[in-house]
Parts: sequence; C-alpha cells; structure tokens
Amino acid sequence: MSAPERIPPRSVSVTAAGPAAAALLARGELTVRGRIREASNAALYCTVTHEGHEAACVYKPVAGERPLWDFPDGTLAGREVAAYEVSQATGWGLVPPTVLRDGPYGEGMCQLWVEMAPGAELLALVDGEEPGPGWKAIGPAEVGEGRTALLVHADDERLRRLAVFDAVINNADRKGGHLLPTAEGLLYGIDHGVTFNAEDKLRTLLWGWAGEPLTQEALGVLEGLRSALTAAGPLTAVLAPLITPAEIDATRARVDSLLTTGVHPRPGTDWPAIPWPPV
Repeated sequence: MSAPERIPPRSVSVTAAGPAAAALLARGELTVRGRIREASNAALYCTVTHEGHEAACVYKPVAGERPLWDFPDGTLAGREVAAYEVSQATGWGLVPPTVLRDGPYGEGMCQLWVEMAPGAELLALVDGEEPGPGWKAIGPAEVGEGRTALLVHADDERLRRLAVFDAVINNADRKGGHLLPTAEGLLYGIDHGVTFNAEDKLRTLLWGWAGEPLTQEALGVLEGLRSALTAAGPLTAVLAPLITPAEIDATRARVDSLLTTGVHPRPGTDWPAIPWPPV
C-alpha cells in the first residue's frame, strides 16, 4: 500500500488535543488506509472511528519495528507514548495525542494525524557566517560543488520549548521533517521512537540556544517535571510501563542537570550532534 494522495477531512483535529482525542484513539476502530513510505519502520495511515467521531491517525505496530542495538529494551512504540506523556506533563502540548493500543497488526503506537501548514519556514540555508535577525545558527552544511552554506533554524519560542523537551527526553533524532507547524500557529514534534536512552544521545537541529540561559518559563516547567518524577510521582507511574527504570532514573537526572546548570545543553563529543540527513 502507498500513502494516500489526499488527507480526507476529519471531525477531530489536533487543536482539540485533549482527553476526547486520546479516548478516540484508544477506543476507536482502526482502519488502515495506506502506508507511509518515508518511514524507516512500519507506519500506517489510518482512520479511527468511535461513537460518531472520526479522525486520521498514524499507527506504528511493534511487529513492524526494526531492532536497534543501542535501544535493546522496550519498544519504539512505548517510547513514542512516553514522549507524549512527558509533553503533557510540561503543559506545552508539543506532541500530538498518542496512545498504546491493539490494532490490525497487534499492539502499537497510535497518534493523531497532524496536517502541516504549507510555507512555514523553520529551517533555512543562508550564505555567510552569521544567521541574521530572527535566526539561530546550527552549523555549516555542504550544498554541492564544493560550496557550503550556514544551516539555521528560526529563533522561535515554540522551537525553544521543543529544544528543552528534547533535552529532557534525550531525543536522538530531531530532524526538520519531525517539526510540524499548523495553520493555527501551533508546533508539534513527531517520531519519538529513539528517546529516553540512559546514555547521552541528544542529536538535534535545535542547537541555536546551546549554552544560553533557560527561560523562566522553562525553569518552572522543569521544576514541575522534577516533582512529577519523584519515586511516587504521577509521571513516574505513567512512564513505568513504557520505559525501563534505568531510563526513568536517567530522565530524572537530566531534569536535575538542566535545573542545576540553568542553561540549554551544548553538543556532546561522544555522539554525532546533528542527525543525518538533517531533514
């Protein structure tokens, strides 16, 4: 099967990303409509219907996951749901509603489909050594014929929140194609299967704030996460079935580290800092 040519209208949108959307994803009947060919693991475009409501969604069955040597425990689907739960705990709503459920090909992740707004510029290649007003530098990039350009991302508060979120969940694959701005002005991140590793694997395009002080908003959110991640905390209880105890401990340690340093993390030296390909 191939991805559909056109996404049909639906009655539940990502802007209604609350309990109703999650309930629809968890309880509704999944119907496979096509396969998303760009995905490295099995990713199916579906519709989900329940009690007269319908929405488009992505279903990634565990049976379609390719084993990864550096993520030997748990499942990619479980990590995707764990990322959603952390996003919800921040109050920022950076990940579309996501649940773990049974489907036509067994247990898997089911996530509300996000339709990206055309023309939203979050990444760019520019000439010169400085990014210019409204942009943050990522680093040089080869553009062919021996030429290089400066890869930049927008100096956007939505991206800055996502950079903090990625540092918390230890996202090893924040590419440009995983950033979905909507017509309503929201920004969502998707594809969180390679997250929560107990070792430092942060690999992202969002390095523009590296070393800069965290915002007061971010510090407040991190304080809330620290409270929610105590041994008896509500977020710890939610994450326990999804990732390992060592990964929960590491998440807690990353939150503590961010609060202690008070700055956005800098790229490490033991792991490629920028994903390839970047988009």
